[in-house]
Amino acid sequence: MTAQFDDRKARASAWFRSLRDDIVAAFEALEDTQTTGPFADLPPGRFEVTETRRHSDDGTDAGGGLMSVMRGGCVFEKVGVNISTVYGTLGERAQMAMAARKGIPGMTDDPRFWASGISLVAHMRNPHTPAVHMNTRMFWTPHAWWFGGGSDLNPCLEKDEDTASFHGVLKEYCDRHGDHIYPKYKAWADEYFFVPHRGRARGVGGIFYDDLCTGDWDADFALTQDVGRAFLPAFLPVTEKNRDLPWTDADKEAQLVHRGLYAEYNLVYDRGTKFGLETGHDANAVLMSLPPEAKWP
Repeated sequence: MTAQFDDRKARASAWFRSLRDDIVAAFEALEDTQTTGPFADLPPGRFEVTETRRHSDDGTDAGGGLMSVMRGGCVFEKVGVNISTVYGTLGERAQMAMAARKGIPGMTDDPRFWASGISLVAHMRNPHTPAVHMNTRMFWTPHAWWFGGGSDLNPCLEKDEDTASFHGVLKEYCDRHGDHIYPKYKAWADEYFFVPHRGRARGVGGIFYDDLCTGDWDADFALTQDVGRAFLPAFLPVTEKNRDLPWTDADKEAQLVHRGLYAEYNLVYDRGTKFGLETGHDANAVLMSLPPEAKWP
């Protein structure tokens, strides 16, 4: 399995980089077109790009990626678009988690891994414009491989038409791979992005999937690519519709409190956060998802 996946790993990693480039360009273009509204007098935001490295226990090369973060824009208050390709040997805790949760045999005998993906979180200036999250990834061990990812919308001021629009685009792209995909992944997102200690969802959902390994790598990769392709047409219209709306102090307060909920979820429950920190990836890149400001009730 090791040799035959070298080309597939390269294809997946290149795709995540291409998707990253498209999203970064689209977000900077969105900043350039902010000519009206409460924040039009701010200079257009630009991404700061930093190379990241994974730190292996023995000091050997373990891969890395690019952390692209924009702060203080006129549309985005903070947005990060990260890509990484990392590899090495899983620690004992990660081995046990893989064996227990995913049922992967032989992890203690050969705990090598390779993982590549893109992760995006955007926190917006205008409280009427929802925060958003998206990621897609591929994971490989000598014993198994799989894809995962999804995207979800996180408004502090919920609007039914925005929720319907966002979900409609996700459904359109999922339906290309079978009309069972969207309902399954929507239900999975509703469960995954639930915050148990608050008794509520993090946002208005989207799609989420993990452990995607049908045995047909090309088909699973194609679905993962369409999940990524769906992001911009799902998110940009909602942003363009809301970014110029007037807002009140109460709206801003609602935004900051909702960001607190978002931070709680990512620090307590999110699998990606836990995996990134446990496997030695750059902590700033892993915690990029945290909002620039937040409040708690």
